[in-house]
Amino acid sequence: MPVTVLLVDDEPLVRAGLRAVLEAQPDIEVAGEAADGAAVIPLVRRLRPDVVALDVRMPLLDGIEATRALLRTVADPPKILVVTTFENDEYVYEALRAGADGFLLKRARPAEIVHAVRLIAEGESLLFPASVRQLAAEYGEGGGNRAARAALERARLTGREGEVLRLMARGLSNAEIAARLVVGTETVKSHVSAVLAKLGARDRTQAVITAYESGYVAPG
Repeated sequence: MPVTVLLVDDEPLVRAGLRAVLEAQPDIEVAGEAADGAAVIPLVRRLRPDVVALDVRMPLLDGIEATRALLRTVADPPKILVVTTFENDEYVYEALRAGADGFLLKRARPAEIVHAVRLIAEGESLLFPASVRQLAAEYGEGGGNRAARAALERARLTGREGEVLRLMARGLSNAEIAARLVVGTETVKSHVSAVLAKLGARDRTQAVITAYESGYVAPG
């Protein structure tokens, strides 16, 4: 089955460009389009896309609020890929904190766009870990976020789970973590699931942001 994508951007040319790039791939299908975040929830409920590519800045409902609303109201929500003009953008970091799975620059090359959609859909590694680290260093409160620290304290991660979280923050996939720790991939998947459950994180991105904001992993 192809990966289905909903495109949400107030610029028709951006949507047309993304559609052209994605529909050139045999394993990706554009399920629909919207011009504002306010249309996301009804479209997601009707189309059930795997991924929503969501502009972070829109006039009526921006990508941050659309992400929050989507995760709050839709059961089994799709993956959320925030699309942005600027890489070092506080809006992007807030969208990631709100629950977005990753972000993509509008000026990205076609191969990067396709890679981002596939990686987000798979959910087995962090998209653009260096950029997430840079955003955390800029906007992540220097490891002093009280809620993040409390989440880490409550989690009581084992030593191995802590290792896995640090490797997740570096962007390693499950297979790469397995090779690094000399364990099976299924064992890594179990550790990743345990980390997410203990931190109350929706996905790897949320877990890594918590690790940075708590000071458990240094973004520098």
